[in-house]
Amino acid sequence: MTGPEGKRGGQGLARTLARGMGAGAAALLLGACAMTGSTVGSGVGDRLLRYPPYVAGEPSGVDRIAHLPIAYQRGGAQEPMFDPSGEAGTPVAALLEEMNAYLDSLHASTRLEVRSPERGTPPDVQFGCEKPPFGGCGSESREVAVRRQPRMRLAVARPSASWVAPVQSALADAGADGVLVITLEVGEYWVRQKNLRGDKEVRLGDGYAQGLPWLTSLDQPVQVLQLTGALVDPDGRARRIGAEGLLARRTPLLASALGAQGLVRDEEVQALRTRRRDDLSGSPLVWQVALRELVAELTGRGDLAAR
Repeated sequence: MTGPEGKRGGQGLARTLARGMGAGAAALLLGACAMTGSTVGSGVGDRLLRYPPYVAGEPSGVDRIAHLPIAYQRGGAQEPMFDPSGEAGTPVAALLEEMNAYLDSLHASTRLEVRSPERGTPPDVQFGCEKPPFGGCGSESREVAVRRQPRMRLAVARPSASWVAPVQSALADAGADGVLVITLEVGEYWVRQKNLRGDKEVRLGDGYAQGLPWLTSLDQPVQVLQLTGALVDPDGRARRIGAEGLLARRTPLLASALGAQGLVRDEEVQALRTRRRDDLSGSPLVWQVALRELVAELTGRGDLAAR
């Protein structure tokens, strides 16, 4: 990977400003658009999705699957300084450690030992609101402003040759046909109106939504801490990609009217570590359900699904 906190390069096109909004911080996003590689020829074409599950591609033909440790991508939707830190001792670092131990325990794949993977750029799964070149999520379209049925873009950018080579060698040594590449990162999801009363929600995954106050604006996306992932062939081409949201950060109405967003904070990540899905049997942890669902979708292992 390119470091413990991220896998992206080429952040020079992004411009992000921060503003203080009451008790919390908010960011004015001006064209936060980062690119690491082309999505052309990546193995799975771009998909525009309105509803979960947020997946694309097919896992067929991959029987022996390995996985790399889950990494944190700081700066997925904005300048890295506005995302929580992933340094040792932070809630993000603790959450990653727990996630990796849990991924190993699922026995859906084997951990892959790769020599010098940090020298290359891994495949970059991108999920969130559509963004025009050099611009933020558009709120002027009829889909957002009138029909209230905005779409979100799921895509994957190709890895670098310097990443593919050592991973390909490691897969051959392990006798595996493909590798799971999963990332924890911040994205931007659209808010939806759930009923005539005006209640709002963010659909984080299939069968899972987070409610938001009815004053929340529909014209601006909110930040979501999410897991994104890809099942990748030895040649670096993705077979199946997907995303699962973990938590949404509400943006105050006034801040939203000014084009700003509430930032995901350390204390919210810390709370996520123990937050449970009371709607499911046994009240499993929110992040465990999301990780199981993502692995099940990517590998085609329906028996792993939490529901």
